Amino acid sequence: MPQVAVMSPNGEVEKIDRDSQAGLEALRALSALLLKAALHQQFDGIRLGAAVAEDDQFYVDSDKDEQQVSADELASLEATIKQFAKDDVKVEFAQVKVEDALAEVKDDPFSTELINEHAQDGLVAMYEVAGVKSVATQPVLVYGNVVKNYQLLSVAGAYWKGMSSNPMLQRIYGTVFFKKDNLEADLKARQEARERDHRVIGNQLDLFFVDPKVGAGLPYWMPKGATIRRVIERYIIDKEVADDYEHVYTPVLMNLDAYKTSGHWDHYREDMFPPMDMGDGELLELRPMNCPSHIQVYKHHIRSYRDLPLRIAELGMMHRYEKSGALSGLQRVREMTLNDGHTFVTLDQIQDEFAKILKLIMDVYKDFDITDYTFRLSYRDPKNTEKYFANDEMWEQAQNMLKGAMDDLGLDYYEAEGEAAFYGPKLDIQTKTALGNEETMSTIQLDFMLPEKFDLHYVGEDGQQHRPVMIHRGVVGTMERFMAYLTEIYKGAFPTWLAPQQVNIIPVSDDRHGEYADQVAKELKHLNIRAKVDHRNEKMGYKIRESQTQKVPYTLVVGDDEMANGAVSVRKYGEQEQNGMSKDDFLKLIQADIASYSREN
Repeated sequence: MPQVAVMSPNGEVEKIDRDSQAGLEALRALSALLLKAALHQQFDGIRLGAAVAEDDQFYVDSDKDEQQVSADELASLEATIKQFAKDDVKVEFAQVKVEDALAEVKDDPFSTELINEHAQDGLVAMYEVAGVKSVATQPVLVYGNVVKNYQLLSVAGAYWKGMSSNPMLQRIYGTVFFKKDNLEADLKARQEARERDHRVIGNQLDLFFVDPKVGAGLPYWMPKGATIRRVIERYIIDKEVADDYEHVYTPVLMNLDAYKTSGHWDHYREDMFPPMDMGDGELLELRPMNCPSHIQVYKHHIRSYRDLPLRIAELGMMHRYEKSGALSGLQRVREMTLNDGHTFVTLDQIQDEFAKILKLIMDVYKDFDITDYTFRLSYRDPKNTEKYFANDEMWEQAQNMLKGAMDDLGLDYYEAEGEAAFYGPKLDIQTKTALGNEETMSTIQLDFMLPEKFDLHYVGEDGQQHRPVMIHRGVVGTMERFMAYLTEIYKGAFPTWLAPQQVNIIPVSDDRHGEYADQVAKELKHLNIRAKVDHRNEKMGYKIRESQTQKVPYTLVVGDDEMANGAVSVRKYGEQEQNGMSKDDFLKLIQADIASYSREN
C-alpha cells in the first residue's frame, strides 16, 4: 500500500499508509493550510482564523474589512491551491517565540488568540506552507503535490469559536481525497444530502423557519409544517390512549428544588437554562426533562398495587441550553416537544410492560414505514458496578427481564455492557437516517433511582408500602427531530396521510369550472381531507407544475367533461399520466390511501 509522510504537531515525521483514515485526515489538514495560504495570497489584509480538518471535510475561517469572500471566488481559490500542488509546496515546522509569532499577526485578532491559546513555555509550534504560518494543532501531510482531487464546497457564516457573542466570520468548506472516484462519490453523496436536507426542504415547502434575530434554536412552525405536526401528535395521542396511557399537561416551569432532588441540577446543569428568581426566594427553572413533572402526577394520590402499571404520557415541551454553534434546523434546538411517557410498575411487571411498550413502538414504526432499525440492550458494567445505582439484585433481575422480553418477541439485539444509565438498564432503538447515519429514535429506560429520590410508594396487597419501578419511554423522540427525520426520509414528498395539502384542484377555466372545483373541495373537506382549489389567474400548465413542485399527493384537473360527468382527472405526485375517474371513485381511493397510512395495498 502506498505511503505518505505525515508531520505531527510536535514536528516529528513518519510514514503511514496513504489510504488509512489517518492519511485522509492529514490530507484534509494540509488542504486546509493550502486554502489558508490561498486566501492570504489573494486578499490583502484578510484576517485568518482556524484551519480545521473534520471527519468529512475541511474549512478555514476568515474575516476582512470589505465584502466577505463570495461563492463566485471559490474557483479562483481552487486555481491557487492547484498551483501550490503543482509547485509541490512543503510544510515546514518550527518552534517560534511567542512574541515573534504575535508580531507577525499583530493586526489579526483571531490568529493572535490562537497563538496565545497554544503557547507553552514562551514558544508556539507552527506549520508554515507557502509563506503562511499556522498554529500546529493536527497531523498534516508534508508534501503538497498530493492535493489533486479536491473541491471547495461552500461559504457560510460562522461565529468565532461557535459563540454568538463573538464576531461572525466567513467559513469556507472543502473536500479532498487521494482518488478521483472517491471525490466524485463524495460530491454525489453531498448533492443527495442537499436535496434531502430538511432545512432546505422546509424552506422550499414553507414548513418552518428559524430566525436568530428573534431566537436562535427556536423554530416557528408555518401552517403547512404545523399541519404535519398536528397529524403526528393526534396520531400519537390516539395510539397511546388506546394503549391505556393517561395523557396529561404539566407546566414547562418547575421549582429548581425538584431538579436538585432528581439530580438533573448536579448532572445536567450545563444543559439547563439559568433559574428565574421570582424575588421571594422561589427559583423557577425551564424544564429540561419531563420525568419530575410526571412523578408529581404520580405523587398527587395515594397509589395502590391495583393502580399499577400506571401509564402517564404527554407531548411535553422542554428547553435545553444548546450552544449557538451546535444548533441546526429542527435537529438541534433549544425548545422541543417530547413524545414522552412514564410507567410506574411493580418489579414483577417489568417484563410484560417492557414488551407492551416495545410492541407499541414497532406498531408506530410500521405506520410511518420505518423499517431500517436495530436494537441495543444496554447493561451496567459488571466490572465497575460502583458508578451505578446500588442494588445488585434489582439490576440482575431487571436486565434478565429485558433480555427475556426481547427473546420472547424473537427479536435480534446487540448487548452493550457499560452503556446503561447509572440508574437502570435500557433498550435503544437505532434507526438509519436518509443519509445512512445512525441515531437513537426510541428508548425504553428502567429507573430505580428516581422513585427512591422522590420517595414514591404504592400500597401492596399486604397493606404495606412498596417502592415502584419507573420506566421512561419515548416512541418517536421530539416532534422537532422526528419532523426533520421524516422530511429527509420522504424528501419532502410526505405520504398522503401526513401531507399538509392532500389534494390540489385546478379548474381548466375558473369562470366555467371554478364553482364545480369548489364543490369537489367541499366534499373532500367534509371527509376531513385537506384540499384547496387553485383559483389564481395563471396558466394551467404552470399550476400543475407548481403542484408537483410542492409535492401535493393528488392533483385534480376539472373541465367541461369532468363537470358534465361528475368526474375528476387525477394525477398522482411523481407521475406524468392523468387518469379520469368518477368523483365517488376518487373519494374511495383517497380515503383508502389515508386509512392505510399510504401503504401500498
